Amino acid sequence: MNDTILLVDDDPGTIQLLGRILSGVGNLQFACNGEDALRMVHKAAPDLILLDAEMPGMSGFQVLDSLKAEPPLVDVPVIFVTSHGEAGFEVSALEMGAADFISKPFKSSLVLARVNTHLRLKRMTDELRRIALTDSLTGLASRRHFDDSLQREWLRALREGDPLSLLLIDIDHFKLYNDRYGHPKGDACLRQVAEALAAACLRPVDLVARCGGEEFAILLPQTPRGGAEHAAHRILDKVAALGIRHGASLTAENVTVSIGIGCYDEVSACWSIPSAEHRYASDRNARGAASDLVLAADKALYSAKHAGRARARLLDMADIDAAHLARDIGRPSNRPLRAA
Repeated sequence: MNDTILLVDDDPGTIQLLGRILSGVGNLQFACNGEDALRMVHKAAPDLILLDAEMPGMSGFQVLDSLKAEPPLVDVPVIFVTSHGEAGFEVSALEMGAADFISKPFKSSLVLARVNTHLRLKRMTDELRRIALTDSLTGLASRRHFDDSLQREWLRALREGDPLSLLLIDIDHFKLYNDRYGHPKGDACLRQVAEALAAACLRPVDLVARCGGEEFAILLPQTPRGGAEHAAHRILDKVAALGIRHGASLTAENVTVSIGIGCYDEVSACWSIPSAEHRYASDRNARGAASDLVLAADKALYSAKHAGRARARLLDMADIDAAHLARDIGRPSNRPLRAA
């Protein structure tokens, strides 16, 4: 009974009736108007919404339109509860994204059947999405998950005036490792490094993703450059502690990583403080974009590799056209490097 069902109707009698019918089906929540429903949904998205089509103030159609306009809520199925049976009404609602209809007066068996059907479909959809958003080899977030999260966190940073940092990580000389030890050993190495990266992230909001091959990314919401540097040091230390032998490396005796840090915080020349009337800023009216943060981290990573690998370098998002400003944040001294 983990499914959450939100019942939205301005008639308390209708909510009570639906509540009795659906008792035991899931965790039931209630709202008597569209505004309260949207507030509840933004706090925690339900698995299914039963929505009265006609309510004073904000109508069911307006609520549905608001839900479908927000990416995190667009996949929440909505069943319209209505006394309308006209084909035109149903067509309009379906075109807007409604999943189904329940007509008044209710038949308990029909309500239960439709609710259970859409909850089952939601579980299947969620599982498929989970698979798509997870890298099968390492169990980390996939590239698609990273891309979606980056855009969402970037817009949130603009709205709230929060810093945002990004780490791009590359295993040094990984092709040489595969050539020396074989792909099964290479896959095992990737999994070990992935575990080390996940262990280096201390907060649930930090996202660790595999972006392809031996490339990883860590998204750090609400984190200025100082916090990103600390995270990079933890990563360098934890990968070094793995002690994975790399006899073909041109850098060190064991497997190492190079890290590029891109940052957007109050020190950045492109820093933007949201005003009260622009709390819902978008990329179109901001100085810079999420892609600039990725470019800064990528250029810092290239600089770290060019400087000898097994280190982390940082580049401010505002300096993507001046990559020479990427600076070395230092290297822990407990990792011996090969002579050049």
